[in-house]
Amino acid sequence: MRVLRASEIGAYLYCHRAWWYQLQGIESENRAEMAAGGSFHHTHGRRVLISTLLRAAGWVLLLAALVVAAVEITLQLLP
Repeated sequence: MRVLRASEIGAYLYCHRAWWYQLQGIESENRAEMAAGGSFHHTHGRRVLISTLLRAAGWVLLLAALVVAAVEITLQLLP
């Protein structure tokens, strides 16, 4: 009995024919498009990571500004 991997099940669910071709050892004819898609996903993932980090930095800076403002107001109210 052959072991099925999760990626193989995913390939089958996505496209039965592509799964069958892969099982037969037939190479894909659209390698250039697949490489371009992989490159696009890599670039997109990097941009998503950078935007997430920038958003987190924005929240940290906002929190720091609120703390500084609270301290400043407190110091002004004390005689």
